Amino acid sequence: MPLVTVLLVLIVVGVLLWLVNTYIPMDSKIKNIFNIVVVIFVIVWLLKVFGIFDNLMSAHV
Repeated sequence: MPLVTVLLVLIVVGVLLWLVNTYIPMDSKIKNIFNIVVVIFVIVWLLKVFGIFDNLMSAHV
């Protein structure tokens, strides 16, 4: 996946997260949980895009 595509996805996710946090009224606890879930999802997606997640899953202990 080209780096430009990764950057565009990160920008779009960031803007959508900002819009949700700014314009949708939610309790602060729910908003924090939502933010954490989105950040974890993006981190896992980035690890998969760069192939690090596959290496971590194939490691044997």
